[in-house]
Amino acid sequence: MEENAQPLFTFGVIADIQYADIEDGFNFLQTRKRYYRNSISLLNSATEKWNAEPVQPSFILQLGDIIDGFNNPRKASEKALETVVNGFNKCKAKAHHAWGNHEFYNFSRTYLMDSVLNSKHLESTSEFQSAKHVEENNPEPSYSYHFSPAPNFRFVLLDAYDISIIGRGEPSRKYYQSLKYLQEHNKNTNLNFPPEPTGMKQRFVEFNGGFSREQLDWLNKVLTFADNNQEKVTVMCHLPIYPASTSPICLAWNYEEALSVLHSHQCVVCFMAGHDHDGGYCVDECGIHHLTFEGVIETPPDSNAFGTMYVYEDRMILKGNGRVKDRILLYPSF
Repeated sequence: MEENAQPLFTFGVIADIQYADIEDGFNFLQTRKRYYRNSISLLNSATEKWNAEPVQPSFILQLGDIIDGFNNPRKASEKALETVVNGFNKCKAKAHHAWGNHEFYNFSRTYLMDSVLNSKHLESTSEFQSAKHVEENNPEPSYSYHFSPAPNFRFVLLDAYDISIIGRGEPSRKYYQSLKYLQEHNKNTNLNFPPEPTGMKQRFVEFNGGFSREQLDWLNKVLTFADNNQEKVTVMCHLPIYPASTSPICLAWNYEEALSVLHSHQCVVCFMAGHDHDGGYCVDECGIHHLTFEGVIETPPDSNAFGTMYVYEDRMILKGNGRVKDRILLYPSF
């Protein structure tokens, strides 16, 4: 790549804003400070930076947990969401919204489908019509779609709470399926407590979820199309799916199944997630970059946590801000 070469396009990334108009507090284990009210200031700083970029971002990836669950008991969910959406509206680029556990602490799936957090209207519609809708005849479809911001590049947004007991409600088939699956792996009365204090089984908790077989079959079709058209694909959702990129307690329940689909295709270059506020990064055995973005909610007021990705023919370059590090992501070669 020539020095100072212009990127093909750029995009912004931010995760786990978890805004609430309340005083600072701590996480569930009372070990990490959270800056609920200040998170909107960090979002505003991010949008100002993106708007000032010499190459304007084509879009923003918001990786989930846009407002905090503490809004719900205070009956402040809609007001908090309006505050954060107004922050995103200051940005010249449109945002693609993933859904995390805190979206479901505040809203039902039905509400989210009809809300501003449903960004499926930004889906690509000019090609691959057979995979435009995830499961057209499924009464419980997942919130998943794909889009192509530039020739030979595709992004896929997945629903990590398609199978979950917070992302599905009674009396749905997927709710009972999810409850049975979770209780088989976690015998605690409070399912937010992990079944074991260490190890990979920690992921079987109520605040996580997974991917249905229908959604993974759809993903396989999208990636097959991308393979056939020599596209480079970035996949994103709220939950990480590669153990070395996160703490075990933050992994998707059936991360191995999702990884198996990704590893069966040559087109995938990157997987992006949030959820683990410490962030993480690694390259897996197939050369896929797994980026877990640091959470805004646990970022002190004098710092920040967001990035801008510069996309080139042979790599992506992440320019981080605050807790997010700069990285060079070379595409896998086959």
